[in-house]
Amino acid sequence: METTITEIGDRVFRLSTYLPEVAPPAGFTMNQFLVDADEPLLFHCGPRAMFPLVAEALANIRPVESLRWISFGHIESDECGAMNQWLAAAPDAEVAFNPLGCDVSVNDLADRPPRIVAPDEILDLGDRRVRMLPTPHVPHNWEAQVLYEEVTGTLLCGDLLSQLDGRVAATEDDIVDAAITAEDAFGATGLTPSTAPTLRALADLDPKVLAIMHGSSLVGGDPSDQLRRLADVYETRLEAATLTSNWRTGTRNALLRPPEQGCSAARRSSDPTPRATAFELFRKNARSSASLRSAHHAHARSPDQVAVRPPCVSGGATAAGRR
Repeated sequence: METTITEIGDRVFRLSTYLPEVAPPAGFTMNQFLVDADEPLLFHCGPRAMFPLVAEALANIRPVESLRWISFGHIESDECGAMNQWLAAAPDAEVAFNPLGCDVSVNDLADRPPRIVAPDEILDLGDRRVRMLPTPHVPHNWEAQVLYEEVTGTLLCGDLLSQLDGRVAATEDDIVDAAITAEDAFGATGLTPSTAPTLRALADLDPKVLAIMHGSSLVGGDPSDQLRRLADVYETRLEAATLTSNWRTGTRNALLRPPEQGCSAARRSSDPTPRATAFELFRKNARSSASLRSAHHAHARSPDQVAVRPPCVSGGATAAGRR
């Protein structure tokens, strides 16, 4: 196992480790991204066991101890498992994360207090500017976020558009079909009313590079179009899931009515099978239906709460890094 280095943008480096044993025969990559700025930022920490490999690779670009900022897409071991190892290796580094993520996890998990970065706030790296964009439940996890490096137009996507394989570091070809194949394999994306609007808001940034944690990064082509197409796919799937859920609820309610409001007496006396079959289907899908309803209620709020607001490139607050 080795970690390879590819410069996918001007001083934006992809550190990639290929894992053939995950999702064989295609395998799977875990990718970290270094924004090699005056105040360098590492996006994704990798799991703890992978820290020596990734740190050795990063040291070929710049000293590990020179890291100033550490961030990631959400709280999972492949995103932040090695967080405290990076903090120990880089004494001046701080974890930068959104307020919700700090409140629910990072304040407790990190060995040093994190730098709380407000939604749409800019983290000033000196010669680079990174905007914090919370994306709750997109693709998953309440505290989810992406970062947008404005100078190079690099969207640090986290788990968005994840693909199998990924040994090709960068492509300008279509990756939506490959992302849907991975989605069908893992089922990792939460279908909520905010999923498609959030992806379309990210597309409105007009990014030039999509730095993707699992799979090939998109460099060139039309990143905005691919984000919008992915939004269309998830919107269609949500609509289908909602219709299915409504049908199940209607079927259940019909079966629970008193006899005079439900099936005919002849059917009740001669054919009990439809009732048993429907209840079996309901029990099988109760958990997924409840999850969908919970997601709907949790996100029935104002648009700026459920999705990232299309940022104004010129208007964000600036968070100057401590020197």
